[in-house]
Amino acid sequence: MKKIILTGGGTAGHVTPNIALIPALKEAGYEVEYIGSYKGMERELIERQGIPYHGINSGKLRRYFDWKNFTDPFRVLQGYFQAKKLMRRLKPDVVFSKGGFVSVPVVMAASSKHIPAIIHESDMTPGLANRLAVKGATKVCCNFPETVKYLPEGKAVLTGSPIRQELLHGSKDLALKFTGFNEDKPILLIIGGSLGSVFINNAIRASLDELLKTFQIIHLCGKGNLDDSLQGKTGYVQYEYISEELPDLFAAADLIISRAGANAICELLALHKPNILIPLSRNASRGDQILNANSFKKQGFSFVIEEEEVTADSLFAAIHEVHKNRASYIKAMEESGQMDSIKTIVDLIEKVSK
Repeated sequence: MKKIILTGGGTAGHVTPNIALIPALKEAGYEVEYIGSYKGMERELIERQGIPYHGINSGKLRRYFDWKNFTDPFRVLQGYFQAKKLMRRLKPDVVFSKGGFVSVPVVMAASSKHIPAIIHESDMTPGLANRLAVKGATKVCCNFPETVKYLPEGKAVLTGSPIRQELLHGSKDLALKFTGFNEDKPILLIIGGSLGSVFINNAIRASLDELLKTFQIIHLCGKGNLDDSLQGKTGYVQYEYISEELPDLFAAADLIISRAGANAICELLALHKPNILIPLSRNASRGDQILNANSFKKQGFSFVIEEEEVTADSLFAAIHEVHKNRASYIKAMEESGQMDSIKTIVDLIEKVSK
């Protein structure tokens, strides 16, 4: 039986595309195992899929001063030797990496053992982890045509991002039952990413009373970000994190406000959901979400507001503008010609592993 090791972690965005590939990989005859960090969120997400999980040491790649910057390189080195040991024991035919700091020693270990490794870059410009790992990669999958110019010649393959198929089969009726909502008002879904967004949470809550005159609101606010004073407010529900019910919530949503992580916006595109993107500011990131959002804006898929422009009034106006013109956003997404990313990536894995 063929064997593949998946890797990636740090955020849900570095794990969920791997999860999306698992059913197709099993169907193609692969035994699937996973290498992640000892304590990362990827462990729980992967073990929930019934996939064998192997933890290694990993350092975080920071762009700011922290005393751990002096010790984490040694943890990365330790993770590299742990990954090499796992390569010898597990004997994979191929490695697929979705990025994040834990993936770097895994891809390097695969390269040292002459095991082909494919990495996937979701954002328009490669992140630091993938820039370090690309030398050891056989091929690099990317999401945007603009990304190809940033990658070594001959390695880049335009594949799009794999989407969990269950997201496409949600039930609005189940969502209404879960939330206690009805069909009297349209539903606004707020997603701040797997860790939540305090900025988006505050912006929504500042406009809440006015928004509730027109919309019912489902607010995924992130761990530790619930506002107890709003519990039981008519037309408003808040959750730290949603897993199993997420496809149903997507099905019920008439409009979605989201960060602009590449995986999140590709899910919105696949679902043809009118959306407003509020990308992370350059002060809090390397600016990749701004590039992602502007690409979607240019193609007519999204309305974009940068953090510096967000006020209660501007957000309120944007929500009503997008809802009024939702048909044009849906039409643009339906005509996008989105790729069958799962098949494209699994075919590439098959080719490389042979």
